Amino acid sequence: MRIVKSFEEFLEEGVIKKGSNDVERARSMLSEAKRKFFILQNMVDRLGIDDTNANDYVEYCYNIIMFLIRAKMYEQGFSSVGHGAHEAEVAFSRKLKFSETEVRLLNKLRYFRNGILYYGKQFDKEYAEIVIQFTTKIYTRFI
Repeated sequence: MRIVKSFEEFLEEGVIKKGSNDVERARSMLSEAKRKFFILQNMVDRLGIDDTNANDYVEYCYNIIMFLIRAKMYEQGFSSVGHGAHEAEVAFSRKLKFSETEVRLLNKLRYFRNGILYYGKQFDKEYAEIVIQFTTKIYTRFI
């Protein structure tokens, strides 16, 4: 998997747009991330984690993290559009003080989530547990 380009490269390419701060949209994104995280916790508590629900958790966790990142982007007046938008949002995580290890893990999660959506890729309990732990770590940093 290739290294995620810098946020500035995405800005120069027009994948990231700079506009005015959108605090209301940021607030909505944060609210949705909180709601999804609460549901994630309930699902894990009630259903547990196994190979049959691993993909659902991977997708859910990816969405939670992306809502958090987008909230910060909108707050600062940035938005992403078009081909490469999700990768650009991953690149923005560096601006949020994610370590390079976390950026790589998030990019891998982005790639694998696409594998689920477009290729039917299956993940197991162990990977879902790693992703849930990572999501919890990121979530607590934002909230």
